[in-house]
Amino acid sequence: MTNTYRRQFVKNISLISGIALGLPSQAMSLFNGERSLKVNIFSKHLQFLNYGRMAEVAKMIGFDGVDLTVRPNGHVEPANVQKDLPEAITAIRNEGLSFETITTAVEDALDPVDRSVLETAAVLGVKTYRMNWFRYDQQVSMMDQLQSLQKQVADLGVLNERLGLIACYQNHAGNLVGASLWEVYELLKLSDPKFFGVQYDIRHATVEGGVSWPNGLRLVQSQVKSIVLKDFKWEKIGGKWILVNTPIGEGMVDFPAFFRLIRKYEIEVPVSLHLEYPLGGAEHGHRQLSCDQGIVFEAMKNDLNRVKQYWEESK
Repeated sequence: MTNTYRRQFVKNISLISGIALGLPSQAMSLFNGERSLKVNIFSKHLQFLNYGRMAEVAKMIGFDGVDLTVRPNGHVEPANVQKDLPEAITAIRNEGLSFETITTAVEDALDPVDRSVLETAAVLGVKTYRMNWFRYDQQVSMMDQLQSLQKQVADLGVLNERLGLIACYQNHAGNLVGASLWEVYELLKLSDPKFFGVQYDIRHATVEGGVSWPNGLRLVQSQVKSIVLKDFKWEKIGGKWILVNTPIGEGMVDFPAFFRLIRKYEIEVPVSLHLEYPLGGAEHGHRQLSCDQGIVFEAMKNDLNRVKQYWEESK
């Protein structure tokens, strides 16, 4: 930290010192005493709003917390994390919302920007973060790359232990490392499960696993540290089958079955709702929308209500 950054950082920390010192943590897990569902909104879909308005809208719609994007082109730019993350968390906390989980592009314990993001987040009371995805080199065998990446992930886990953080690697459909849960399982073999785990995305798991997604969940259920909720369907367009993102309940994800397994495995972790279907650019994190903001807010409310309905039906 430069002297200028250090002074600004200390100033911002003083505004929210209660976050890390003395105030009880607002657990953003699936369960509270009554085993009710609590859900964060993924702030990517509210990046057209400043921190204060974002928090107000999240509270108004009925979310319990915010999964804040702290990555390039996110709500908080990594280069400005020491100044902006305290401001964002203050806005979220002022609305009585949880702020314990963030989404980042962190991938290397030796990278100074990555370390700055994690060190700042830890001081501010963040508990869980999603890291970046790795990409395969097509000239190297997949197993050789997974074994090489195990060490990089384990080193990041050592930093997590020092900072009191938990990293999550998201299963993501496609050709990235971790499209299948078996790859993620292999990736985490050398990591301490107390400080590194899986962000389980049921949409991506269903895309890649079809009807076998419960096997993947069973494989990693003890390592699940956060959950993403979203939906999709396959649609034939122009003679080709295309993956189409949908509102919750209009696609192929079997949410009641998924929630029954979450209950069975007693998984209690941060939950984040994503809206990846067309919403005037909000689905992509755009700063300017091509539709009225109210359309986005209504979609969020509808998805949140459907999630809670499916949760109740899974009892």
